[in-house]
Parts: sequence; C-alpha cells; structure tokens
Amino acid sequence: MQNEYEIKKEICDIGKRIYNRNMVAANDGNISVKLNDNEFLCTPTGVSKGFMTPEYICKVDAQGNVLQANGNFKPSSEIKMHMRVYQERPDVRSVVHAHPVYATSFAIAGIPLTQPIMPEAVIALGCVPIAKYGRPSTMEIPDAVSEYVQYFDAVLLENHGALTYSDSLLSAYLKMESVEFYAQLLYQSRMLGGPKEFTPQQVEDLYEIRRQFGMKGRHPANLCPNAKEGKPSCHTCGGGCGSREKTSVSADMVAEITRKVLEQLGK
Repeated sequence: MQNEYEIKKEICDIGKRIYNRNMVAANDGNISVKLNDNEFLCTPTGVSKGFMTPEYICKVDAQGNVLQANGNFKPSSEIKMHMRVYQERPDVRSVVHAHPVYATSFAIAGIPLTQPIMPEAVIALGCVPIAKYGRPSTMEIPDAVSEYVQYFDAVLLENHGALTYSDSLLSAYLKMESVEFYAQLLYQSRMLGGPKEFTPQQVEDLYEIRRQFGMKGRHPANLCPNAKEGKPSCHTCGGGCGSREKTSVSADMVAEITRKVLEQLGK
C-alpha cells in the first residue's frame, strides 16, 4: 500500500514520462489520483509536468476545493473534469489528461478513433470517441465527457486533447500511450493508402479474447448498446455508442461520398 508521498512521487514520474514523450508542451496536461471518496491528489496549474517534485502536488476534496497545497501552487484548472469521471465511475482511481500529437490531431480534425486496425487497440481500448468541445476550466468539458464515461476508458476532447482513466495511475497512463500509438498507426497507414480493417467477425473474436481475459474497465465488448442488440459494434458506428440518440458519420464515409460526387461532376 503506497503512502501519500510515494503516490506524489509516482505522479511526478508519470508527469516526466508524458513530457518526455511529447504528449504535452509547456505547462499543459494534468494528472490526479483518488485517495478515498473525499481526498484526491492532483497536479498544480501553471507548472510543466516534466519538472515536478512531490511538494508541487496538491490535495483537493470531491468538489475540487483545496485541502492542502504548498506555497503558491494551485490545483489544475481542469480538476472539474477529473471529478466528474470519479463521480460517475467508482472503479476509477486515476485520471490522466494530455495533448499527444497524433491523438490530438484526430480530435482537432473531428475524427474518432474507431477503425479496428490492430489487435491490441481493439482488445485494450475498443473505440475512442470524441467528446464535443467545451471551454477550458468550465463545466462544459465535464458535461461533454460525461456522455462517454460509462462506455469507454479513453475519450478524445474536440480541439483539445485526450483523457484516459483507470483503476491505477500506471494503467491510466498506459492507456494514454495506447491511444497515441493507435492514432499514430492509423494516421500513417492512411498516408500509405488506407488501413486494412478487421472484419466484423475478427472484431468479435478479439472482443471474446478480452472477455476471456476478464479485463477491467468499460469496453464495447461488454457495454456497446449496438452490440447488445446484435447490430454492428461501435467500431463501425463512428464512435456514437455513448449516446443512443446520437448519429455519427465516419470520415471515410464522407470521403467516399465526396469522391462519388466529384466523379459525377466530371472532376
């Protein structure tokens, strides 16, 4: 069982990893860890995640109010987003927010990470939808993220970055690594003419592997509303699983429609 100081050191170590892997620039990003139902450790605002030491780390309550902070350090301005995740997912013990280059590029382009292209991503992440844009430091981001928290363990934030969460700090961080690696592979395969996707049956086979492993967290293999009704999983619905009322159109579909229109126009 880690004590608070050890957890603070781990937050700093993860912060360095995020910074050194170019997942954040300057003072971007934030990390939090749940100690109990009313105590949380979090990174401070206005500080580079690559240069933190344990005394930088703040402690807040479930409403984001400061319980402990040294000197002029103040909790991250995005603590509301973290608290919403903890509120809606009792199984979550840590939240990581960063701006990884490839994943954030997809978020800026409005493209969810839903194409099934490699076993590890399908098994570990399922899909990574996009939460609609919200102004930083407001309740707009927590409200947008809330739509997907019960269905996924990773979410892109429109024109902003990525959010991952899990039952430990290391696991939450590794999910961020996986999201970025998935996004990079998807981007580069598109540059080579487009990825070869798994068939629906291959996706279901990978889902079954996840179920057999008994992996924790939320994933389309267990929770996708479409899959439960015998319809194509979220890997083919454009990441719309988080909302039963939401209809999503994939970027590939838009590109195909555009191509056919241009052909008809003789261009």
